[in-house]
Amino acid sequence: MVASLSPGSLSTVAPFRWQDGERLIVFGRGALAQAGDLLTEGYALLTTPRALMHDPGTLRDRAAAVHDVQPGRVDEIAALLRGQVGAQLLVALGGGRVIDVAKALAAADPPRRVAAIPTTLSGAQMTAIHRHAEGVDATTARVRPALVIDDPSLSTSQPLEELAASACNALGHAVEGPLTPLSSPVPAMAAVEAARLLVAGFQGAPGAQPDHDALALGALLAGYAIGSTGYGLHHVLSQTLVRFAGVSHGSSNAIMLPHSIPALARRVPEPIARLADALGEDPAAAAARLGALTGAARLRELGVSEGELERCAEEAAGRPELHLTPTAAELGELRELYAAAY
Repeated sequence: MVASLSPGSLSTVAPFRWQDGERLIVFGRGALAQAGDLLTEGYALLTTPRALMHDPGTLRDRAAAVHDVQPGRVDEIAALLRGQVGAQLLVALGGGRVIDVAKALAAADPPRRVAAIPTTLSGAQMTAIHRHAEGVDATTARVRPALVIDDPSLSTSQPLEELAASACNALGHAVEGPLTPLSSPVPAMAAVEAARLLVAGFQGAPGAQPDHDALALGALLAGYAIGSTGYGLHHVLSQTLVRFAGVSHGSSNAIMLPHSIPALARRVPEPIARLADALGEDPAAAAARLGALTGAARLRELGVSEGELERCAEEAAGRPELHLTPTAAELGELRELYAAAY
């Protein structure tokens, strides 16, 4: 059940269970309390100190081992942990990095399974999109979590500026998912609803609390959409900043999205027009307003140098995902988009 939201309203989304093929998605306030019934004992818990603060004690107590996922690149972290994590069930309590590391570990040594309990709006719990651990063949099948426990009190638990940046990441999923050749009506409809929920989640009066349930459900639907469709220009721009300029994933999306949306609209105008109708405004303007809550509007404000920007443009130009938003952007356009955001 999806709550009906008007701008600025606070909502409670009715809890639900969604059996989607081989995976079970449990969503709603109080979902974390069901973890004990959903998880078998003896799993490996992958987490971070911040995420572990939200554990009522049951997750740590039932784990055979607890592994702290350090900051860094997913491929490198997964390679370091690969020899240390022996359980067949990997429980990822954390944001996108933690969940992606769990997915990479499961892919490296099948038939492991992943249960994801998100603490951000990354949407990683809904996709099989992740980097492989270093040393794993690139053609190895990727893994999506078999169990998702998404409790809005947990998945929206970041401080406000970080939460807004994470929402921009999710909005990027919702914007770009319907534009690829792999899209179809179901993920496209999910993406439009996701965008509506994410924008509505921050449309309260100045100083008001965000609508946490709307944000959590929006991120989940956006993750579902991009997990079905893949991504192109916008996420190439954002992910390359993460990898080669050290910008956080949320901040890179927040800064790039107002610039990448017009570039996407030039390529695929109809879905962007439908999104504008659903939002009641230009999606780029909505993205800019949301991005303004993150505390930085320009890449230079995050310490990115012009040299790093040029390297990012060159690295992005080699990404095959650019072809999923045809016509694929070339180096000159990538430079222009980065420069506009600098």
